[in-house]
Amino acid sequence: MKTSQLGLIILVTTSLSVRLPGEDHVFGKVEQTIQDRTRKTVHWEKDQTARMQTLDQVRRLLRGPVTIDAAVQVALLNNQSLQAIFEEVGLSAADLHEAETIPNPSFSVSGRFPDKPPSGTDVEYNAAIDVLNILMIPLKRRVAKEQLEAAIRKVGDETLNLIAEVKIAYYRLQASQELLERFKQANDANAAALDLAQGQHDAGNINDLAFAQQQLAASKGRLAVALAEADIGRDREKLNSLMGLWGPDTNWQITATLPPIPSTDLSRGGLERLAVNQRLDLQAAYIRVAALAKALGLTRDFRLLGALDFGVDSERESDSQTITGPTFAIELPIFNQGQARIARSEAAFRQAQKSFEALVVDVRSQVRELVDELDSKWVVARFYKQDLLPNEQRIVNQSILNLNAMVISNFELFAAKTEELQTEREYIDAEKDYWITRAELERAVGGSLSSLDQKENQRHGSAGDAAAVAAGTKEN
Repeated sequence: MKTSQLGLIILVTTSLSVRLPGEDHVFGKVEQTIQDRTRKTVHWEKDQTARMQTLDQVRRLLRGPVTIDAAVQVALLNNQSLQAIFEEVGLSAADLHEAETIPNPSFSVSGRFPDKPPSGTDVEYNAAIDVLNILMIPLKRRVAKEQLEAAIRKVGDETLNLIAEVKIAYYRLQASQELLERFKQANDANAAALDLAQGQHDAGNINDLAFAQQQLAASKGRLAVALAEADIGRDREKLNSLMGLWGPDTNWQITATLPPIPSTDLSRGGLERLAVNQRLDLQAAYIRVAALAKALGLTRDFRLLGALDFGVDSERESDSQTITGPTFAIELPIFNQGQARIARSEAAFRQAQKSFEALVVDVRSQVRELVDELDSKWVVARFYKQDLLPNEQRIVNQSILNLNAMVISNFELFAAKTEELQTEREYIDAEKDYWITRAELERAVGGSLSSLDQKENQRHGSAGDAAAVAAGTKEN
């Protein structure tokens, strides 16, 4: 697309922007939900001025090493797919405005010209309004309000999805960078061992097999470095995409290493119930069930009324006499009594109800699975840190002492160092797996694990699933 065409699209979009009453207040609920659960801010960009302000804020966040919190904030501000999802709030707000607006009356005029005297023109005027639509406004408003609340929670849920994706991509990139450093260290050790082997092979102290094995180890080390560099490129681009960055803005750097594994494992008590209480997608599904129940009642109540128009009709006849009077039109429910509409509404209600119940089961299962997985990842990472790595380091230190005492050869020291580096790489993978699983669990419970309120969970602990979701819906 040419620059001029893009500029024209931006100009037209800005000039056509229409603000509905209360639209900003409605999106404020999304902002507050994200702020409460993640301590991050989101903005709904509706014009080019807001876009430029966002870009300035994003570029300030990209200066210096980008922390994981900064990466999440950049994504929340700059990811255009998220901005597109925010428009769901605008669509639902427009539907609500439409539902509570009185329909326009219709007006028609017709003229008839006689072919015989008297020659006066017969003119007829008619004005009418759909009274049924007016009577249904309070009911339609309630349904539209619930659909708007569901859209607000759906948008919030998609925002939490993006946060989890950014965290996972960030941890992957951190791990790739750490692994590259370990591969380079191993490569240096292999290069030193190969140089030593070359000299000993030339002197006839080692045979061709031992030299070939050392060459193979050095080649594998160089390949590992190349593959790690490719992983870093892929992981950076994933994070660029999530943060909505391109061009010079992609020249950012992140903090070098993964955060340390916590000294204690995460308390798993109540997480399952907490997820049921605060998951936004569950709340959206519950609201949809309630809205469809009201819509079903609306369909049943007005099943026999297809149209109900009141109006005024005025006709000026050819003899200049004017006749004026009221008009009334109603659709007679002779052939269609709304059976299909009711059946469709009932099926939609049952479908939403079953989908909600299935989602509750899935959420509970997902939380249990991730809690078990996180416990396992924590045990593995701690085992590497407290057992395997210290043992490998002791072996290397003892190997150095034995080399100085001429008990072992240089090759045995290089082998011990290589084993230590391999264990360090496995530990980095274990750390990465732990933090990725933790991010997935945060997403599963619908909020940051560092700010979960267990008292809130205990307060709802005796409630049923639907009641817990309803309570969370009211509070949000």
